[in-house]
Amino acid sequence: MSDTNRIDTVLVANRGEIAVRVIRTLKDMGLRSVAVFSEADRNARHVREADTAVLLGPAAARESYLAIDKVIDAAVATGAQAIHPGYGFLSENAAFAAACATAGIAFLGPSAHAIETMGDKITAKSAVSEFGVPVVPGISRPGLTDADLIAGAEEVGFPVLVKPSAGGGGKGMRLVTDPSDLPAALVSARREAASSFGDDTLFLERFVQRPRHIEVQILADMHGNVVHLGERECSLQRRHQKVVEEAPSPLLDAQTRARIGEAACNTARSVDYTGAGTVEFIVSADRPDEFFFMEMNTRLQVEHPVTEMVTGLDLVEWQVRIAAGEPLGFRQDDITLTGHAIEARIYAEDPARGFLPTGGHVADVVEPSGPGVRVDSGVQAGTIVGSDYDPMLAKVIAHAGDRAGALRRLDRALADTAVLGVVTNVDFVRFLLADDEVVAGALDTGLLDRRLEDYVATGTSDAALVAAAAYRWLQRWPGSNCDPWAVPDGWRVGAHLPTSFRFTSGDRTMHVRLTGTPAEGSASIEDGERSSLSATLDGSVLAVVLDGRRHVFRVAESDGAIWLADGHGSVSVRDVEEAGVRGDDAHAGDADITSPMPGAVIAVAVETGAEVTAGQAIVVVEAMKMEHSLTAPVDGTVELFASAGEQVKVDQLLARVTPHAETKEATE
Repeated sequence: MSDTNRIDTVLVANRGEIAVRVIRTLKDMGLRSVAVFSEADRNARHVREADTAVLLGPAAARESYLAIDKVIDAAVATGAQAIHPGYGFLSENAAFAAACATAGIAFLGPSAHAIETMGDKITAKSAVSEFGVPVVPGISRPGLTDADLIAGAEEVGFPVLVKPSAGGGGKGMRLVTDPSDLPAALVSARREAASSFGDDTLFLERFVQRPRHIEVQILADMHGNVVHLGERECSLQRRHQKVVEEAPSPLLDAQTRARIGEAACNTARSVDYTGAGTVEFIVSADRPDEFFFMEMNTRLQVEHPVTEMVTGLDLVEWQVRIAAGEPLGFRQDDITLTGHAIEARIYAEDPARGFLPTGGHVADVVEPSGPGVRVDSGVQAGTIVGSDYDPMLAKVIAHAGDRAGALRRLDRALADTAVLGVVTNVDFVRFLLADDEVVAGALDTGLLDRRLEDYVATGTSDAALVAAAAYRWLQRWPGSNCDPWAVPDGWRVGAHLPTSFRFTSGDRTMHVRLTGTPAEGSASIEDGERSSLSATLDGSVLAVVLDGRRHVFRVAESDGAIWLADGHGSVSVRDVEEAGVRGDDAHAGDADITSPMPGAVIAVAVETGAEVTAGQAIVVVEAMKMEHSLTAPVDGTVELFASAGEQVKVDQLLARVTPHAETKEATE
């Protein structure tokens, strides 16, 4: 590394998988890494992998990861000459970049001016337009009133997209196809923008039909050199949140790639950009040669690994080198894209429950490996996935010689991916990758939402149910030199008596009956036919042979559930009796209200013994800034099992409604 601005210690002002990923490159470069953490992340993976770590404060981000003074103080105290902001948190905060400059610390990103200019969409569009970058037709001058927007909408052309000047993530955006709906859309958009960003400034853009989201990675040094590293396709997204990304885009030809890349470089030049950045464009699937500037992300992107895999460049390394004053060691003609790479984001969410955030105690992690497979992860056994931060846990990336090969490799890698103890979106991503339009590369930003209604979560297989029973059976099996009458082999005079287990998984509740010994036994589900069985447990690896067919599972326990993962995915199975699920008729007909996600009870609307009606709010649970009101499913008398302020787990029993006698009789 050049001695222009010597950097030997870098503080990583972030957490989770991006902090772990940055620390990995710092180690490869021989640099000292400093992690920062909140009380909730004391035992987090990024803390353990850094050379040293500094506590910032409580779990709340505003008191820890977003506290600029605390982060700067930590850098000064540890002798860090540079700060890497990751993404999210302070990564696009102009005040933070300015504070780094004031403290004499290199910010591994652009100047505060560049962040501020590109952070305002109206100012950004004006800046790039002067450099010949095409923008979506629209109205985007400061101070536009509702009357101005309504008057100019006809010239822009319907359908139009109402967008807030500040912020992102889809908040405040409204699609308007009928001119008569525009006044109401402006009112609601201003209200949401003001609430989300503290700024209700709006502008209009023409809505591009069948839009595709394509972004271009750029690098710019302090010596005026700017290059692009090709594009990424990010059209598979849900509610403006990306899920699957790939490089290069299957849409663009070489000529369009060169044009859009040059437009991205000009965007960087418009603000004297330095470091790594991403320029986002919207492209019509119907007119792939026509693209328009959307915005510039003045930071590293979540999906940067796909670019690294097709270019062979480490973007974090070049962020450090650029901040140290080094010129880029290559020109545009030196950049080549080799093969194809696809990335899937792994979220702690349950697609079968409307993608509600999940969480829990990570009992074990199963990660894929092999040629062309990369995993960027922030979780490990022992991690507590709570409700304080973003639900993204990891990314699985696959690279191959062509797109079809990359798709196959990613699907195989996801089959070998599991976070035991936490429900994730892995099964849904595999469903998405198998879609005919995805396989064909016929993408647009609405495709994922159109496929949601077709998704059915993979159920628990009979082999997994038997494996869960065998796991419990093996746990009860005594060691050598024991009392033979204590062996749970079901022996008795006459026929063997089965050892019975009752499990629930998803919407399935079944009895599994085992007879004999684990080495030589039999198994049946409910009253079905018996299958020969042998089972062995070696650490966390459970091998079950059913009728001569061998099944191997990684097995672990978390929050009262048995988690099993094989090459087809992972499932959780709960012991009915141990989990407190009703196994008798004592509460038959009652309606349980359980938490759909881990979080905090922020309100309880009734008291135990109250008479409630169907649809009446009982409890409100909050997680990751999302409120979920839980209502009574039937008329009846309520019994509460949780109180306001209590932290609860997913599926935890919060209340029970005992129907009125006449209602109960009607349903029996």
